[in-house]
Amino acid sequence: MTQNKSTSPNLSRRGFTAGVISAGLLQNTLVDAADKLLNPTVSKSDKLVIYQIFTRLFGNQKTTNKPWGSRDENGVGKFNDITDKALQELKAFGISHVWYTGVIEHALMTDYSANGIPNDNPQVVKGRAGSPYAIKDYYDVDPDLAVNVKNRMAEFEALIKRSHTNGLKVIIDFVPNHLARQYHSDAKPKGVQDMGQGDDKTKTFDPQNNFYYLPKELFHVPDGVHTPEGLSAGPYIELPAKATGNDVFKAKPSLDDWYETVKLNYGVDYQNNRQTHFDPIPSTWFKMRDILLFWAQKGVDGFRCDMAEMVPVEFWGWAIPQVKAFRSSLVFIAEIYNPQQYKNYIQTGKFDYLYDKVGLYDALRRLMEGKGSVQDITKIWQTESGDISEHMVRFLENHDEQRIASSFFAGDPWTAIPAMTLSATLHTGPVMLYFGQELGVNPTQAEGFQGDDGRTTIFDYWGIPEYQAWTNGRKFDGGKLTANQKKLRQFYQQLNHLVNTSDAIRTGSFYDLQASNRQNTDYDQRQLYSYLRYSSKQKLLIICNFDKEKPASTLVHIPDDAWQKMNRKGSDIHSFRDIFRTKTNLQAPGSVPIDLPPLGVLVLEIT
Repeated sequence: MTQNKSTSPNLSRRGFTAGVISAGLLQNTLVDAADKLLNPTVSKSDKLVIYQIFTRLFGNQKTTNKPWGSRDENGVGKFNDITDKALQELKAFGISHVWYTGVIEHALMTDYSANGIPNDNPQVVKGRAGSPYAIKDYYDVDPDLAVNVKNRMAEFEALIKRSHTNGLKVIIDFVPNHLARQYHSDAKPKGVQDMGQGDDKTKTFDPQNNFYYLPKELFHVPDGVHTPEGLSAGPYIELPAKATGNDVFKAKPSLDDWYETVKLNYGVDYQNNRQTHFDPIPSTWFKMRDILLFWAQKGVDGFRCDMAEMVPVEFWGWAIPQVKAFRSSLVFIAEIYNPQQYKNYIQTGKFDYLYDKVGLYDALRRLMEGKGSVQDITKIWQTESGDISEHMVRFLENHDEQRIASSFFAGDPWTAIPAMTLSATLHTGPVMLYFGQELGVNPTQAEGFQGDDGRTTIFDYWGIPEYQAWTNGRKFDGGKLTANQKKLRQFYQQLNHLVNTSDAIRTGSFYDLQASNRQNTDYDQRQLYSYLRYSSKQKLLIICNFDKEKPASTLVHIPDDAWQKMNRKGSDIHSFRDIFRTKTNLQAPGSVPIDLPPLGVLVLEIT
C-alpha cells in the first residue's frame, strides 16, 4: 500500500521500561538452548516463514543518511548485494520465502536518461527514491537496484537463481490497482499494448479503457508538494486528468491522497453506483494477467498483491487460476483490510493467503502497548473459524507498519516476545518478518518524504544502522551487533526453527484454553493466553504472558474435552517438556503449574 505521511496513524509517542527489566529473564528462558530445539518428524506442510526485504535498503553500506539525500549521497543497495552468503544466513535463520519489495520499475527522482529511461517529474514522485507502489513499467526492474543498469533484468534473474540455489522461494509485489502518473513501458514484449494505449479519453468511463478520465480537465499537482533543492520541477502536464489511485475522481487530489498514482479500470463504474461491466472482459484484465505470467516465467514463486481488495474479486477469480495453470505452486497473497471480504477473496478470488492486519495484528499491538486484552485473541479465532485461519498471514512488522522498537509503538523490541510467539504458532498459516525486526530496528528521524513516523522509509535513499551491523561489510555474520541484538536475533531464530520442525504447529489443530481457566483466580484473563496445538505426532501447550510488569504463577487447566481431542486421558500422569530449556517435569493430572516472567512464554511438549 502506498504510504502517505499525512495519513499515517496518529499514534501517541510512548515507551515502556518494563520490557527492559524483564529482558534478561526472557533471554535466559528463550535463548540459552539454541541448538537443543525439539526435532520431531518434519511434515510436508507448506507453512511459510516469509522474510520481507526492502531491496534498495538491504545492502546499502553508506551511513550519510541525509534527509531527502540523493542516491549518490545516501547510497542504495543492489540485487548483487544479496549474495549467496546472505541467502545462506537467511536460510539458516529459518526462512522459507523471501519477499523482495520494490523490484518492479517505479517512478523516482534519479536521472537515468543516459540509460534510455525517461525522467519522472518530481512533482508526481514521493521521495527521492520514489514509492515502489507507483509502477512506471510493469515489464522492467528498478534501475537503482542494478550495478549495470543496462543489465538490470539479468541481475534480477541471477538473484532469483541464487535464492533458489540456496533453498529459498521468491515473492515479489504485484501492484494491480494503480500505477505511476507517467507510466510508460519501454521494456514490454513485442506485440504487447501499453497501458492506456487505445483508450477513448473523451469518456469518463468505458469498460475497455485502462484509466478513468476527467475529460477537458487539466490535472493539478496538490498544494504543498516538496521538490528537493537542485531538482528541476518544470510544469507537469496531464490532459485530460486521470483519476487518482485511491479512488479520487477529481483533477486536483490532496497531499493526503495517492496523488502520484493513477487508478486502473477493471470495468467498475465508480461514479455510477459502482456498476460492473465484465462482459466482454475488460482490456485491463488481459493486460494484468499477462504481466503476472511474464514474472511467473522469470521464475518468481509468488506475488504479494498490493491493495487487492481495491480490485474486483471477479478479476482475481478469473486471473489466478490461469496463472496457476502455468505453475500450480505459485503463491498469491492479498493485502486486504476488510474482514467481511475474507471468505470472498479466498473462495471467489482464489487467493492462497490474506493479510491478518485488521484482526490479530491490531489485537496484539494493543496488548503490546498495554491497552488490550487477550480476550480479543479468542474473538479473532472465533471470527476466523472454519477454513479462514489457515489462510491468514500473521505479522508484527512490514513496510506499512511502525517498527516495534520505535517510540511510536512499543519502544522496546523485547516487548514482542509473546506476540511474535503467538503470531508464529497460533495456526498453520504463514508467519512474516520484516527485515531488521529481529535486530530491533528503530527509526529515529525524518528520512525524507515520509517524515518521522516510526517507520523505515519506503520513499527515500537511506542506510539502516542496525541492519548494517548485521551485514557487517557484506560478511553477513552479525559481527557489529550488540550483545542484546544478538540475543534478540537468536530468539527469532529459535522461534523460526520451532515453526519449521514442529508437526503440531505446521499441520496440527488448535484449542483455546481461556474458557477452561475462567474460574482460576490466579489466571489473568486479560494478560495470560494459553492454547494447545496438536497433531497425531505431537502435542504442545503454549502459554504467553503479555504483562510487562507482573510474572505469572498459576495453574493452567486442560479440560477433558481437550484431552479427548488429543486422544489422551486427562486422568493420566503426563510429562511436560519445556522445549526451549529442554527441562522436563512430571505433572499431576488435569492442571499444569507454570511460572512465567513478565513478557515470558512457555512452549511445552506433552509426552
